[in-house]
Amino acid sequence: MNFTHRFSSWVAWLAVAGGAAQLLADDPTVYTQNVERVPSTGAHAASAPAEVNTAEPTGGPVPQWIWGADNNQVYFVKKTFSGGAKSAVLSISCDNIFSATVNGQKVAAGTEWQQPAKVDIAKHLIEGENTLLIEARNDGGAAALLARLVVTRPNGRVEQFVTDASWTLAEKPDASEWVAPRIVGKLGDGPWGDVFSGGAGSTGIFNTLPGFQVERLFTVPKDELGSWVCIAFDNKGRLIASDQGDKGLCRITLPAAGSPDPVKVEKLTVDISAAQGLLYAFDALYVSVNGGKGSGLYRCKDTNGDDQYDEVVKLADFRGGGEHGPHSLLLSPDGKSIYVIAGNHTRPPFEPADLPNKPEDERARYTSRLPMNWNEDHVLPRQWDANGHAVGILAPGGWIAKTDPDGKTWDIISAGYRNPYDMAFNADGELFAYDADMEWDFGAPWYRPTRVSHAVSGSEFGWRSGTGKWPSHYVDSLPELVNIGPGCPVGVTFGYGTKFPGKYQNALYICDWTFGTMYAIHNTPRGASYTATKEEFVSRTPLPLTDCAVAPDGTLCFTVGGRGTQSELFRVVYTGTEATEPAIAKNTTTVALHDLRKQLEAFHAKQADPKAAVELAFPNLNHPDRFIRYAARIALEHQPTDSWRDMVLGSTAPYQVINGITGLARVGGDAALRHRLVETLLKLNWATLTHTQRLELLRAYQLIGIRLGEFDEADRLLVIQKLDERFPATQLPGGDDAKAQLDLDDLNRELANLLVFLKAPGISTKIAALLAAPPRQIAPNYGDLLGRNAGYGGTLLAVQKNHPDVMQMHYAFALRNLKTGWTIDDRKVYFDWFNTARNWSGGASYQGFLRNIDKEAWENASEQEKLAIEAFGARKPVVPAELPKPVGPGQDWTVESILAAAGPELKGRDFEHGRQMFAATRCVLCHRYDAEGGATGPDLTQLAGRFGLKDMAEAVIDPNKVVPDLFRASVITTKSGQVYTGRIASETAESVTIITNPEDATKFQTIPVSEIEERTVSMTSQMPKDLLKPLNQDEVLDLMAYLLSRGNKNAPMFKK
Repeated sequence: MNFTHRFSSWVAWLAVAGGAAQLLADDPTVYTQNVERVPSTGAHAASAPAEVNTAEPTGGPVPQWIWGADNNQVYFVKKTFSGGAKSAVLSISCDNIFSATVNGQKVAAGTEWQQPAKVDIAKHLIEGENTLLIEARNDGGAAALLARLVVTRPNGRVEQFVTDASWTLAEKPDASEWVAPRIVGKLGDGPWGDVFSGGAGSTGIFNTLPGFQVERLFTVPKDELGSWVCIAFDNKGRLIASDQGDKGLCRITLPAAGSPDPVKVEKLTVDISAAQGLLYAFDALYVSVNGGKGSGLYRCKDTNGDDQYDEVVKLADFRGGGEHGPHSLLLSPDGKSIYVIAGNHTRPPFEPADLPNKPEDERARYTSRLPMNWNEDHVLPRQWDANGHAVGILAPGGWIAKTDPDGKTWDIISAGYRNPYDMAFNADGELFAYDADMEWDFGAPWYRPTRVSHAVSGSEFGWRSGTGKWPSHYVDSLPELVNIGPGCPVGVTFGYGTKFPGKYQNALYICDWTFGTMYAIHNTPRGASYTATKEEFVSRTPLPLTDCAVAPDGTLCFTVGGRGTQSELFRVVYTGTEATEPAIAKNTTTVALHDLRKQLEAFHAKQADPKAAVELAFPNLNHPDRFIRYAARIALEHQPTDSWRDMVLGSTAPYQVINGITGLARVGGDAALRHRLVETLLKLNWATLTHTQRLELLRAYQLIGIRLGEFDEADRLLVIQKLDERFPATQLPGGDDAKAQLDLDDLNRELANLLVFLKAPGISTKIAALLAAPPRQIAPNYGDLLGRNAGYGGTLLAVQKNHPDVMQMHYAFALRNLKTGWTIDDRKVYFDWFNTARNWSGGASYQGFLRNIDKEAWENASEQEKLAIEAFGARKPVVPAELPKPVGPGQDWTVESILAAAGPELKGRDFEHGRQMFAATRCVLCHRYDAEGGATGPDLTQLAGRFGLKDMAEAVIDPNKVVPDLFRASVITTKSGQVYTGRIASETAESVTIITNPEDATKFQTIPVSEIEERTVSMTSQMPKDLLKPLNQDEVLDLMAYLLSRGNKNAPMFKK
């Protein structure tokens, strides 16, 4: 997930919540703060908070939106009133930022008008005069403040104070003169609407499970100690925390749960910061630095026994940084190694292509459980993100690797992630990671929610940039353990060591920063892996979680903050009645399968003698468990192909054939092998295959084409013959429930991909029929989660209400690649579909993806097809809304005068001005250039590859000199004497359609063949002469440069 402004809505709340840290008088680097229990819904009744009444009052005065005279001025708004109260519910919305105090005590703040604050301020009121003071500031656009205070007096009488002309404002809080505000509107007016009518405000109340209580341990002084994003315990049970920026590390001594002692925080003197991974191991503090001193793995040691880290050594460089850079560190279950996890903008610890050039001893330091043959593996071309995110970032994406205590050896364990921040081992030594989604993909078929994955040896989870993310069913990857939904993954830990009920000791805790939710993931062994369910453990609006760790006293600590914002440290304490004795649960039900998988994983490296690896792995290619089959294939891919190839090709067992051929394709080979692989797959009987086997078979065909090249013509036709009748699949065994529909969608997705890749005859007509069908707009249900972040959640709510048909979008995406076999009716249906799709809602890149798919499909059409497409209204030409006019004065331009004006070379020209002249001369109406313009004339974008300045000038000055055959006009005379001149758009045995206006392809005439008297080819170009006559010298030269630039505004001819 991308961080942009999402912290903003939480900053102000954190700044006003909780107690204050105190500096020790005798040591300015040590802070203390008392532990404070905070309102938690799950605590027992005695300590449960009184919730704010969220019901809106009926009747009474209507709040007014108010501001001062200047929208860009910061104002202080004041209201005074007298008397105490049983309750005093204050609601505030500000476009954009506010902070409120009552009698000098901060009570509320916010930065998004869509998410008003609502808080009971009764405890801050006094019997005498009370002062409500609101600081309000705008951040561009409309400026307005709205407030309502509903006071219930001790005698039950209710009074309302609402923003109106009786409130006063000034530019300073201590101003001597206060004036009446300007009334901007009233509650309910646009653009804000009835902002107080719904949605969760910032109440500060923690939602916890029964028996769990949250305690605030420390409110971090931001200017001195920064914003904490990473925590870990040292060997003495003290917590180490790191600022995301340059404020360094802190060490926190925590009192045991129930102790009256304060929390002690000391700023460490060690020169290191920007850690997103901390681990105390091997008598040292290991730090994964993401910025600051430079991305890398560092080791900090106390060499003189003064309890301070005085030695910092960089053990290894990380090639990448930022929000998708290196993250957490973790000690291996055997206590001998360190695991590192990194996001997709961090290259792996080594490049496989570089290893052959290294000395043997150095080469031996770099290994990978994944065969080092990772690739993008798209059967149809990928499109990069429409907004440019992660463009150029290639496989393997985010990764997990293992290193030794000195950072010398590196072994890649798992890859194919987007941006996994943290990971944890369970009691069986199995590794789990929490990976990010790409929220700009919402509504698209390639959107993948945040997910927890079982990161087994050699695992590949298929993240690829842009549209290229693999679906979970790909045979060459592994599926997620559990999908979480939208969010931003941060800290992860198992609950081992907590004094919680047994179920929660064994839970995996994962933190979502965006929606302020900590989940408990409950795993159950199944086969060689696990299944899992998620449960909300702690949440609050807002709660920007960053990390979590189990404390020695059995509590669960967590931090909030990040991105330079206000941080706090909390812990979860169990106060319920269930037993909390240690109850660590290990797998006892599927031990044999887990053991088999691990035996196979032992061969995830090249063996001196491959015999043992092959003997174990080959039979298990046919195992019913997907994780076993995967581990077996990875083991074989590490061994010489000739030790197992013929065994695969001689098998008839479906799983064994499919998984073996997947491995052979990935390892690589020649055309002869390609034919043998296709031949072997064709022997499988589709009718007897399971749904999973069919999906894996289709992916195996794809991988042959991806890795070994396009099929021989005979093989291509045989595969089409085998599969064409299967598409579209309409029924699956297992009923018509939602799961069966998803399975059916998966099957049709892969059939469509493969048949488009194979250029199957009629595939465009089949897919066009599916695009013409009524859409299925099925949206995921995220419950009340989206209300915890108004800005980000609001976008998702819009998508939920108007969700795209993801299967139709996939079909449109796949079909864009097909260059042949279309009918004009197919084209009409295809391009018309975009008119429907553009009215659906999606993430930030949704509309851009539609534009790019539309554009690529258009560019893949022939010139003749383009003309017909526009003639029949299937796609409107992209032309300027209003054509500009040249300034002049013009002249009778010749080739010679243009060359003389240009001099030896075109230089110092103006790209944008040339683009305007392309429209001013009306060229844009007939010619497409850089995706803009009509289609009755040739596409001019690539002219620079064939034309020089002289050629270009001749083509414009004398258009009749050379007229390409494809663009010659026809002259049709009918038996009734009508004469039509223009390009032929389409032609059948019964009729001919001719474009009658070259500047408007929608102006055409369809003439029955039976009525045609004569048909000839015009030797004259439809392009008019004297197009340059109205232009002055700069206008002509800028136009010439524009046409020769291929649309590159940075071409040398434009440099001043």
